[in-house]
Amino acid sequence: MASIFTKIIQGQIPAHVVAENDRFIAFLDINPLAKGHTLVIPKKEIDYIFDLEDELLADLMLFAKKVGKKIQKVVPCNRIGVSVIGLEVPHAHIHLIPINGINDMNFAKPKLNLSKEEMAEITQQIKKA
Repeated sequence: MASIFTKIIQGQIPAHVVAENDRFIAFLDINPLAKGHTLVIPKKEIDYIFDLEDELLADLMLFAKKVGKKIQKVVPCNRIGVSVIGLEVPHAHIHLIPINGINDMNFAKPKLNLSKEEMAEITQQIKKA
């Protein structure tokens, strides 16, 4: 059964895509910890990030780096935090989260409730960056 991320890749579920190439896609998290919270995934469905082939993992990180730099141009923050948890969706993914302190990456804290318009605006700003 395809993961929710595979359904996003296939266009079966809409997403606010901020970057994409033939092997990777980055889109805004629908339950963000911060404005600009983005998920970066390989298009190849593999559950666990450390099961990715070395070259694919390295290229995923380089793609995430490019996306992270774009987010940082758009969302005021000290850094872009990087987190890999991998329990919530069985598809390897990296969280890129604009942060000003370590507590900004606490996944137990309440998520933001952004409107579709806000999500679309952030998406366009990151794409332009």
